Amino acid sequence: MEIREVMTRSVVTASAAAPVRDVAELMRERGVGSVVLVDADGETVTGLVTDRDLTVSVLAGGRDPAEPVREHASSPVIAVGPSDDVQAAAQLMVEHGIRRLPVLTEGMLIGIVTLDDLAARTGDSELAHQLTAQVARTALPDFYFHDRGG
Repeated sequence: MEIREVMTRSVVTASAAAPVRDVAELMRERGVGSVVLVDADGETVTGLVTDRDLTVSVLAGGRDPAEPVREHASSPVIAVGPSDDVQAAAQLMVEHGIRRLPVLTEGMLIGIVTLDDLAARTGDSELAHQLTAQVARTALPDFYFHDRGG
């Protein structure tokens, strides 16, 4: 199955120079957990920021919400193409401990595929379970898995 069959075509984007506060408000208004950052032309992807990035980096880090959001974004962006295989995209997510992949054609943003998209649209609940467990484990620090003496 190809990415084009499972991706979401409607992607929330913002300028990489936008203040963190504006991007957080955009996330709330649009009901999304991530925003793809684009440069001044509005087409070239420069980063990706999640609600978790903003919580950990800005809020918990005591940073100024007026700072440009690019300072808190993942970059370079790991992306896929519309004809890439769903299994290959899933493997990328696992390898990098991420849950979202922008979909690009000739450098242009045309969609986004998320872990939830892969789970829901492929109808493979076992794949979804395995991916969720692997991505979650990859994204957590090693100390999280050590015996906590409880």
